Amino acid sequence: MTLRVGVCVSGRGTNLQALLDACRDGRLDARVVYVGASRTSAPALERAKAAGVPAEAFRPAANGGRDGAQLLMASRLVAADVDLVVLAGYDRILCDEFFTRLGDVPIINIHPALLPAFAGLNGLNVHEAVLAAGVRETGCTVHRAHPGQVDAGEILVQHRVPVLPGDDAESLAARVLAAEHLAIVDAVAQFARSAAAV
Repeated sequence: MTLRVGVCVSGRGTNLQALLDACRDGRLDARVVYVGASRTSAPALERAKAAGVPAEAFRPAANGGRDGAQLLMASRLVAADVDLVVLAGYDRILCDEFFTRLGDVPIINIHPALLPAFAGLNGLNVHEAVLAAGVRETGCTVHRAHPGQVDAGEILVQHRVPVLPGDDAESLAARVLAAEHLAIVDAVAQFARSAAAV
């Protein structure tokens, strides 16, 4: 059974592209069937459309606030009959009702650090905190997402990235992002294998 994947995005969509490429190349027995974004300006929407995947933005201001926007996005994901939802750079905390609307559909998130370290941070803030802490290693984590929790669900995949002398937040972010592209595919592959075994 080919896994039907919904992806929630906010920005450039490079993790979405990694999934689209892996599905196209046959590395994943999965298909991205729907993409929802928190911003109309998200370049990820164009990536989805270029791949022929239905995609739309759910701006809080146009949908009665955050909860209304997220509930509508959840309804679209349910209508697309997704087996898995991937938060790939989705930069808003999901309301509890989003999880309720999805029911038993698992939701996973990617975080640009080795959780539980540096939880609750996003963007360059994560990498600035890593550098300020003086650690020698960082990376990325794909984990389950649950209502009422931020960066605290069960860890599925971690990829490690060394912190190099002379790194700044931007150079470190670029290397961690490359690791994210691998980790997100690895995590979705776990669900695809489980679906195939049923």
